[in-house]
Amino acid sequence: MPFLKSAGPKTAILATLIASALLTACSGEGPQTSAIKAIDEDSFQCIRDLTPVRRFFAGNLYGDLDATLTAAKSETGAVYPAGSIIQLVPGEAMVKREAGYSASTNDWEFFELDLSAEGTAIRVRGHEDVVNRFGGNCLECHAQARPEWDMVCELDHGCDPIPINNEMIRALQKTDPRCPPAELTEAESEALALLMQMTAP
Repeated sequence: MPFLKSAGPKTAILATLIASALLTACSGEGPQTSAIKAIDEDSFQCIRDLTPVRRFFAGNLYGDLDATLTAAKSETGAVYPAGSIIQLVPGEAMVKREAGYSASTNDWEFFELDLSAEGTAIRVRGHEDVVNRFGGNCLECHAQARPEWDMVCELDHGCDPIPINNEMIRALQKTDPRCPPAELTEAESEALALLMQMTAP
């Protein structure tokens, strides 16, 4: 490089450092642009700490909340960013993983959770074989969502109806044992009692 010969030793050193930095960036060895962290029991807290969107709650475990909420609030559908967490009820969650995690689930991982005032325990997790407490396979339900909704089920997304109504959903959200107490309406109390009867062994 002729310009290095006439530029002096300091400029040559600077050019070498810049070239080294560019090589590192191109090789993918530099710092990551998004923090991919392990997803474990500590990833799941009080459901009401997430952001309410219509009937469900949404968040982002990797810090990209704005992108998650943009997808969640879209009226025409969107692909959720990695780290997105969607919860309708406290004991179930779906988390969008990094690209390539699972083609069959559009990179979503499904979770069944056991809850207590002490925190969360993951009862089962995965992509194709996770079954909820009602005996339903998570993927079989979410795969019915039309493609534009990125496997997120809502009332008009193409998924089969779930066996619980709005009052039951709100009662479950309000009685998450990891959250501060929340007062139930009379309708929610009755719905919760009915739900307990439905799920009794």
